[in-house]
Amino acid sequence: MSIQPVETPSNKDRVYIFDTTLRDGEQSPGATMTLEEKLQVAEALDDMGVDIIEAGFPIASIGDFEAVSEVARRSKNAVIAGLARAIPADIARAGEAVRHARQGRIHTFVSTSPIHLAHQMRKTGEEVLEIITATVTQARNLIDNVEWSAMDATRTPIDFLCRCAELAIRAGATTINIPDTVGYAVPEEHYQLFGTLIERVPGGDKVIWSTHCHNDLGLAVANSLAGVRAGARQVECTINGLGERAGNAALEEIVMALRTRADAMPYHTNIETTHLARASKIVSAAANFPVQYNKAIVGKNAFAHESGIHQDGMLKNAETYEIMTPASVGIKETTLVMGKHSGRAAFKDKLRELGYELGDNAFQEAFVRFKDLADRKKHVYDADIVALVDDEVGSAGDRIKLVDMEVVSKTGGVHRCDMTLSVDGEDVSVTYDGTGSVDAIFNAIKQAVGKEPHLVLYAVDGVTGGTDAQASAHVRLEMNGRIVSGNAAEPDTLMASARAYLNAYNRLLIERGAAAQGALAG
Repeated sequence: MSIQPVETPSNKDRVYIFDTTLRDGEQSPGATMTLEEKLQVAEALDDMGVDIIEAGFPIASIGDFEAVSEVARRSKNAVIAGLARAIPADIARAGEAVRHARQGRIHTFVSTSPIHLAHQMRKTGEEVLEIITATVTQARNLIDNVEWSAMDATRTPIDFLCRCAELAIRAGATTINIPDTVGYAVPEEHYQLFGTLIERVPGGDKVIWSTHCHNDLGLAVANSLAGVRAGARQVECTINGLGERAGNAALEEIVMALRTRADAMPYHTNIETTHLARASKIVSAAANFPVQYNKAIVGKNAFAHESGIHQDGMLKNAETYEIMTPASVGIKETTLVMGKHSGRAAFKDKLRELGYELGDNAFQEAFVRFKDLADRKKHVYDADIVALVDDEVGSAGDRIKLVDMEVVSKTGGVHRCDMTLSVDGEDVSVTYDGTGSVDAIFNAIKQAVGKEPHLVLYAVDGVTGGTDAQASAHVRLEMNGRIVSGNAAEPDTLMASARAYLNAYNRLLIERGAAAQGALAG
């Protein structure tokens, strides 16, 4: 008597995590990353157990091609995907970029909704069907692992969407992605959409169905989970929910929802969840996008309790107010108080606890700044140290550096900034009178450097409570069509403002490859 193989939950209930932080996430205005930053993010994703890493859009620029190629060469476990429009040159370029990966994938897409066909593609439905067959076939001739996406799928008539998916499967696609490109869907509708496609499309039982949800209505995670409940077994998402407009479904929220509510959603991923907090920090620093304090799973306040009632419950039993442990996502609670009497060993241990491993020079510079802060501040909190180190690491290699600054303000009088900057190694001293102290500082910097970026956003808030709190300054600049963000934290608000402006300015000076023409996938 032969023994029949048993289908285990690990086979039928496994959800593959497709991370597109390096592609869709990087499309956020101001979130462009350097090659080194992309490699650092990719390594963190690979170590965490992400199944597929979409490393970029190879045709977009030489820099993007090189980044995808290098991520492909260095990947240890993850499938490395390159995005391509339904254009032969795009597909060939993507195939070339991922060819060195242990496992490569070409991810090609085309618009399918009436509004996209009429106004963006300017193609008929029949023409799109021909394009799908030709381009998916081309991709499959280059590589065995091909994903096809229907851009703006949730606004596409179901009969046409079924025909498109059927042709993609016939041409050799192994994954069919149904993106909610504009964040239009609601969960019940999304559940029904996947159920209909899986039931109606010939060959649908032979491929993996995938969700890719944007967060324009705040429903990206809910819609993604609805797709999983209906049979999708791949979720496309990003660390911290980074992405165009309101962002994408957040990887950490998807993973922890499945883990925490396995009773309602009996599916699992291969993500090592204790890496989530570290990955969040790495992506936030690389993209220069701060994580909102109340962000689920990885936000500063995700495991913080201030209410007396909550504190009382937590002291008696943590489960009264926490549905998951901080340790499960890589966050450690601590009572260690850092101050001016702390030594290097204690500071290094605290950095390690917070997820930082600094080289000797970076550590020494961070320690000097920490001691300076501790001399001026009664209490140094974990958030203060995070802000200090992120600021220190982010400024390495800057072309413009602040040497000295003096600001004079008088009621009803002049606001003057005397400043010395090091610009490409040469000291430049300027004086500027402004309508306010910050105006004088920003204009002094522009005068010293000799360029005129447009200030899009300026905001300041406190890293922690109290009058001795560090000020966290945020600046967004635009020049020649490029938008970048800069951040800095200092006990002095004006110094924080100056350094945030310089942080953004330095990012503007980094050469970037030109973006490819045409639409990007949802």
